[in-house]
Amino acid sequence: MNINDFITRWQNKGDEKSDTQSFWNELLHDLLEIDNPTLYIDYEKRVELSHVSFIDAYIPSTRIIIEQKSREIDPSKPQTQSDGTTLTPFEQAKRYYDWLPASERGRYIIVSNFREIRIHDMETPKAPPVIIPLEEITPEKLAFLVLKDKPLSQEVKLSIEAGKLVRKLYDSLSERYINPNDDTSQKSLNVFCVRLVFLLYAEDSGLFPKSLFHDYLKPRQLVARDALKKLFTVLHQKRHQRDPYLESDLQAFPYVNGGLFKDNNIELPQLDGEPLRIILEDMSEKFNWSGINPTIFGAIFESTLNPDTRHSGGMHYTTIENIHKVIDPLFLDGLKQELNNCTTPNNLKALRKKLTALTFLDPACGSGNFLTESYLSLCRLEMDIVRQLGEIPLLQVSIKQFYGIEINDFAVAVAKTALWIADIQMTKEINPNAKLENECLPLEDNENIHEDNAVTTDWAKVIAPDKLNYIISNPPFLGYSVRNKKQKEELEALYGKSQATGKIDYVAGWYYKASEFIRGTSIKAAFVSTNSITQGEQVGYVFKPLLQKFDVHIDFAYQPFMWDSEAQEKAQVHCVIICFAHGVRGGKKRIFGAKGVRLADCINFYLVDGPEVFAESRVYPLRAGTPLMRAGNRAADGGYLIINTPEELADFLKHEPKAEKFIRRYMMGYEFINDVPRWCLWLVDATPQELHDMPLVMERIKLCSEDRLKGAADRQKLAKTSWLFRETLNPKRYLAIPKTSSENRFYIPIAWLDESVIPGDGLLIVPDATLYDFGVLTSRVHMGWMRRVSGRLEMSYRYSARVTYNTFAWPSPTPKQRAKIEGTAREVLEARERNAGSSFASLYSELTMPPDLRRAHERNDAAVCEAYGWKRDIGEEEIVSRLFELYYAVLEDERRR
Repeated sequence: MNINDFITRWQNKGDEKSDTQSFWNELLHDLLEIDNPTLYIDYEKRVELSHVSFIDAYIPSTRIIIEQKSREIDPSKPQTQSDGTTLTPFEQAKRYYDWLPASERGRYIIVSNFREIRIHDMETPKAPPVIIPLEEITPEKLAFLVLKDKPLSQEVKLSIEAGKLVRKLYDSLSERYINPNDDTSQKSLNVFCVRLVFLLYAEDSGLFPKSLFHDYLKPRQLVARDALKKLFTVLHQKRHQRDPYLESDLQAFPYVNGGLFKDNNIELPQLDGEPLRIILEDMSEKFNWSGINPTIFGAIFESTLNPDTRHSGGMHYTTIENIHKVIDPLFLDGLKQELNNCTTPNNLKALRKKLTALTFLDPACGSGNFLTESYLSLCRLEMDIVRQLGEIPLLQVSIKQFYGIEINDFAVAVAKTALWIADIQMTKEINPNAKLENECLPLEDNENIHEDNAVTTDWAKVIAPDKLNYIISNPPFLGYSVRNKKQKEELEALYGKSQATGKIDYVAGWYYKASEFIRGTSIKAAFVSTNSITQGEQVGYVFKPLLQKFDVHIDFAYQPFMWDSEAQEKAQVHCVIICFAHGVRGGKKRIFGAKGVRLADCINFYLVDGPEVFAESRVYPLRAGTPLMRAGNRAADGGYLIINTPEELADFLKHEPKAEKFIRRYMMGYEFINDVPRWCLWLVDATPQELHDMPLVMERIKLCSEDRLKGAADRQKLAKTSWLFRETLNPKRYLAIPKTSSENRFYIPIAWLDESVIPGDGLLIVPDATLYDFGVLTSRVHMGWMRRVSGRLEMSYRYSARVTYNTFAWPSPTPKQRAKIEGTAREVLEARERNAGSSFASLYSELTMPPDLRRAHERNDAAVCEAYGWKRDIGEEEIVSRLFELYYAVLEDERRR
């Protein structure tokens, strides 16, 4: 980031019409370090006054209105409006502010003329604005524009610090084991750490007398191993079962039970020096465990010590905010609303009874954070009921209402411990004067958390379907390309062995098992998943069998967002949340997106309001007469027919000048987008004699042949024509679309190429495309469809001829509408010509897109929308919904025929 560069760029320019978007995009990107600013700011936001008007810019997360004026405008002077009124820019923005729904009005209105930024605080609207000249702009002064990460709460900080202490202890103890990597030793070490943490928490929280564990262990440091073995035995004995001659400080420990200290055979190493110092000083004397958050600490604890996650070097946890994205719309919001509607003590008692009867299953529970936070949330809701009833503060919600399945034995132990800690904390929270030993001990035998593989086990063994209300989970984020052989076989056992099963993420196993489990019940399930299962061919592969076999439907969904672990090492993945149920549809559904909540009649499996239909691979386009799209040419040459750099080309021609007539420009998607020069030997028309007259060419052909002979059978056949690419398409003129393109571009670059350029298989080509076809394909209508149904390579768009292009529902324009699209398409090409010399990467960057090109695209967008019979300002969500309806109509027509 260079603030001076930003200031210099805008020192002498600033036109309201052409520069507003660039100015604010660059400000957010360069000053506030927001990678994709267009996701954070809306331009030309519609507002209904007595007439339709548009806000120059609006930031949804902070609800800030921006009124932008040109450089020469004085922001303090009134201007005549389109309706004849005279208003200052602030008064104009204030009028917009007043007409917005209350939920969209924020604290600040900003007026800017590029030379300065004026900040009006709507808590004191009559006060003069804060004025920041361009030269004095800093990130600190404008940090309020967008929501940054919230500061960590004290309990989160304590939980993270606790995780660091556990890791420190773990590493120190591990060195004391003879074979620390042995499976038995590993499990013993994990159980040992869980027990120590519980004891430290117990003496700080009031469950045990203060410093009971510390004061027992400190004088026994020389015999610490034996002392701990004795202690672990005593903690699992009722007082009347204990040796009556035990030392008094051992007798002082209460009976814990719960299975935590049941196993007397865990392997304990000799304890001395550093491990004891960490336990007694760092973890006991210097740290208070009572303030940790069990939801967060459990996850940190598990990820810190789990051998499967330790290699990453960071502690991970799911934020409580993200957990509530799942549990609030699933059940908590509804329960809170029921509480608000309670008008009598009987209503309150009935709701309380309902709370104590609800049951929850997390079939990939890990450290139990979803279960723990759900338990805490229900307890707090019950506390509100108890206060309103004026009854004795005693909780009836129990951890026995929460069930889990987890394959990792250590995570199971942590999940149980986290729930116990949560139970202790809730008891203390509802009654600060409660004697916790009497209230919370002995611990309940929490046998509801099962160690098993959820993809292969029968969930009914954990809890019967007719006893369950909700399934919540965050199953493993494992894409199909990284599944191991066993996981692949597990999915095949559910979905069947097919090509489709080979291309679905591991999380599909949980969707299948849950759909099967909830069939014929009223259970609702809500899963967090990577967004890949709602994109491309995988949507049909995963969800079509579930729709056909189990009749599931989506009740609410979160469209893709960043799932952030917010710990030492960010585990950032783009995720979706899908809540699904069996059977009868009806009622409005909720779609949560970047711009708030949208109600829908039906949410399809692409997470848009539309029919439950799948954009499945098609050999031919949806509309008859649409020009065919083909893949470019696969070289399959081992790289020997490709010339990668100007230097390599110059050197090659210097020694093989006869080859010049056979050298063509060669483009994959990267070269097409970034205008990177690359060439190939295109020897389609070369005679055998011409080939033999070029020794360096023959050498490359020989190497290509050798490379092909090393491959599979179909590749070996190509060795017979090793001077040719696998395919030899070379149309005189064709439309080219890159298969892979950055998700940060609103428009995928599309352009015509001619026979002088050989398209590689990183390009898709349409040889018979017309100007009208170009106009429709480059429109935001097609881009919206592409964004929804195309696959992804990481987060980049992965355009597909069979899935993206062939499933697209084209408009049926009148001759006049067709001519209009041809005209606007021509304008796009002309705008590109005016900016010749710029690559598509720079032309279509949201930060540097030329204003005339953007305007040409916007006019083209409007013309294409008109051909569909839609308003020009229709949103992308509605566009995609209507395209699905058109697509569904065609499929129904095909089915009837």
